[in-house]
Amino acid sequence: MGGRTELEHGVTATIPTQIVLDEVVGACAPWSAVVHAGEQLDIIDLYGNQAVDCLLYSAADHADRYSAQATITAQRNIFLTTGTVLRTDAGTPLMTVVADDVGNHDTIAGACSLESNTLRYGHHTAHQHACVENFLVAAARWGLGKRDLVSNINWFMNVPVEPDGTLGIVDGRSAPGKRVALRAEIDTLVLVSNCPQINNPCNGFDPTPVRMVISR
Repeated sequence: MGGRTELEHGVTATIPTQIVLDEVVGACAPWSAVVHAGEQLDIIDLYGNQAVDCLLYSAADHADRYSAQATITAQRNIFLTTGTVLRTDAGTPLMTVVADDVGNHDTIAGACSLESNTLRYGHHTAHQHACVENFLVAAARWGLGKRDLVSNINWFMNVPVEPDGTLGIVDGRSAPGKRVALRAEIDTLVLVSNCPQINNPCNGFDPTPVRMVISR
């Protein structure tokens, strides 16, 4: 049986005792799984400076999905860290960040796509794989499509906001072995794009694998 431990911000987490799933997601690859209520998902940055784009849905009703707006409004902070509750438009908690080795994750910069790559970096990037394409591959396994994609979370991605509102994408704060841990409050479908971006420093210009561990 698992014990319980008090974390910062008043978050109480169960210490996992049983591994349900342990997979390495290759560089630039998609991943998806349902994390059941009470289970914990650890996202581990194996080599450091790797952004992990993420979308969340209620497994029982895919129309009830992660909302950046509701999450930001509830916590009055645009960045995610220990204690953040990831919410739907209706305010329903999907998952809670119960441990965080990095301390700052982005929820406003969105996911790279063929269109955004060509707009930002030039038409020579049109052949490059991007996060939106990864999300579509992962989503198709669950009967979801492009209309089901919303503003996503970027775990480990460092996106400072300047006083004039300008967003930057700079070197990440992560390092090899650092992790973020999420406890599912309800059965939650998690879609991930292990970001393939090579045109800005969000992945150190060299995408690398990450590890996904579900435990209870």
